[in-house]
Amino acid sequence: MHKTLEKIFGWLYPLLRKMSFGDTTASYISLAINIVILCVLAYLIYVIFRLTLVTIMAIVAKKTKTNFDDLLVSNQTAKYIAHLIPFLFIYKSVPVILEAYVYWETVFGKLVGIYIILLSLWIVRSVLKAIRDYLKDQPKYSDKPIDSYIQVIMIILWIVGVGVIISKIFDITTNTLFGTLGAISAIVILIFRDTILGFVASVQVSLNDMVRIGDWITFDKYGADGDVIEINLATVKVRNFDNTTTTIPTYSLISDSFRNWRGMLDSDGRRIKRHILVKAKSIRFLTEDDLQKMKRIQLVSHYIDTRQDEINKYNKTYNVDKSLSINGRNMTNFGLFRKYITNYLEHYPGINKNMILLCRQLQPTPHGMPLEIYVFSKDQRFEQYEYIMADIFDHIIASIVYFDLEIYEMPTDRMTLEE
Repeated sequence: MHKTLEKIFGWLYPLLRKMSFGDTTASYISLAINIVILCVLAYLIYVIFRLTLVTIMAIVAKKTKTNFDDLLVSNQTAKYIAHLIPFLFIYKSVPVILEAYVYWETVFGKLVGIYIILLSLWIVRSVLKAIRDYLKDQPKYSDKPIDSYIQVIMIILWIVGVGVIISKIFDITTNTLFGTLGAISAIVILIFRDTILGFVASVQVSLNDMVRIGDWITFDKYGADGDVIEINLATVKVRNFDNTTTTIPTYSLISDSFRNWRGMLDSDGRRIKRHILVKAKSIRFLTEDDLQKMKRIQLVSHYIDTRQDEINKYNKTYNVDKSLSINGRNMTNFGLFRKYITNYLEHYPGINKNMILLCRQLQPTPHGMPLEIYVFSKDQRFEQYEYIMADIFDHIIASIVYFDLEIYEMPTDRMTLEE
């Protein structure tokens, strides 16, 4: 290679000397012409390799089924490689052209070498970006933080690249440079604190499968409530349900508490846990007339017959005085209403009957007796879930009057006047 370059650039100076040019004049003229020749050759090499590489990659991209080569084309990998080849030619030619100019040979050699290192990093970056885009299109990798992995690799490569550049500029060995950086590691850690924390968090999030792209998460500290659309080294982007975007530091996922709804979406049902408040003074024992009237309610008619037979047998066995309703065993409108709601939920088509189905009363409050529904809807989608829950409570609120019960409402001035 060196002999070939000497033939290309070394013929002019002896020719000028034979033509009676002085040493200095011949040297400058040959230098100027050689620089022109170098630029022309470098440009021709660039054009030839760019056309060749781009054409080859375009042909390969059309003939192959995979879209990875298409992504290499879109990320301009061939263009960067075509830039690199002529600069390698220049890097090899500089010592030959500037052989008589040691200082400038050193300067230009370092500048071209630095640019080659940067070009090499850009080539690697374009390939990694193509890999990232390709993996994101694969279903089994669609929920993985590919951006974080690519960023980690690029940070390592940039650290190595910058180290090589510094060692080239100051003529020190790479081992000496990284040994010095190790000695000042505390300062490096302080400067790159967020990056290091983000890197550690990305690894932990990935290994522990804490968050995937597409997960619905709720992060109250940052006001995030929506789907994860991107996970990278520094941040996690969440598209909220109001179509705004919240950016969360990646390390917050392991340092703070957040809620991931993936388990609910992957399960067989979404929980409905809501209650109404019933006025305590509306709860009472049921008389025979009340029971006869409520037997017309189909979902509890059989229950009333069965339950009342049990109660009558008990009261008769123990000679209970039924002149007072409090004596013996009795049915209450509140208990019968609970049974009615339980039967209603068991017949409701949107409820998963294989999961917990419960209608229960909670601890009494100053505002009334809470009656809670604890069930799971079959459909976890937000719109259908809200519809099912609203439909159930519409029926509960509308049916409570048939059991002579009242729902508690905070009194207003108008209500006070009407009373």
